Amino acid sequence: MKFTRLNAYLLALLAMVGLWSCGGSKNDANQNANEFNQAEESLNDQVQDVINNLPSPSEIPYLLQATGAEFNQSLLNDRNKVDKYSALSDKAALNLGVYTTDIGYLSSYEKTQEAIDYLNSAKKLADNLGVIGTFDVSVLQRFEANIANKDSLANILNAATKSSEKYLKDNSRNKLAALLLTGSFVEGLYISTGLIKTYPKDLLPDDSRNLVLTPLMRIILEQEKSVDELARMLSTVDSAEPIGTLKKDLAALQASYRDLNIEDQIKNNNSALVLTDKNLVEITKIVEKMRTTIVE
Repeated sequence: MKFTRLNAYLLALLAMVGLWSCGGSKNDANQNANEFNQAEESLNDQVQDVINNLPSPSEIPYLLQATGAEFNQSLLNDRNKVDKYSALSDKAALNLGVYTTDIGYLSSYEKTQEAIDYLNSAKKLADNLGVIGTFDVSVLQRFEANIANKDSLANILNAATKSSEKYLKDNSRNKLAALLLTGSFVEGLYISTGLIKTYPKDLLPDDSRNLVLTPLMRIILEQEKSVDELARMLSTVDSAEPIGTLKKDLAALQASYRDLNIEDQIKNNNSALVLTDKNLVEITKIVEKMRTTIVE
């Protein structure tokens, strides 16, 4: 298994515990060791909750395709950037998540050859992280064999991603599992907001344009609870960059969702006030910033 930043972080903490035990009391050492174990258990629980509650890599792309939205190639992260991420485990985990959602987006629009190319890039990052048997040759072969069946492709992708998350979590690499989940979710939200932002503004009157975009806007608005789940999970991870920046942006994203007061507006039959792309401008800006932090 490769020596990663997470390993270094854990070793540094253990070394500190060891130093304290030499210079202080056994009780101090035990207390610090217990705090470390509690932090790890807390992150483990948070990762599991998010795995259970966050959309799968194929879910948002398939919802987007079902709305009739046209495919937009420019919203994908360039797969040729994979070598740029390989040297840093945090970046590798984040962008493995990004690429899994991109694969879901490609396969939902039947761009299967491109999806396979992206799978090969994802495999490089998975190999770099030491994630065994999740994006291997057999997965690629199954993907190619099911090119004509979108549901099968979605199932294969989701299973490979879940396997990656489980492998990282079970091997005490919860931070990397958390980052994989973060990258995947942010990419889904980035593609969703990007489709609305790039929709022509002079094609239809505002009312008609909003009506066309309503299904896309609903997908974005429905992610408020997932954003909260993600923020809770990352709150238990150390704030080394790029995580510190992502935490701040997530807090801003939560505030933007709260400002829309979505649930109350729906209860009061004012959903039409929320379902306008003007209300998504701030959310879109924050998501773009988060995505740039991840992929650059």
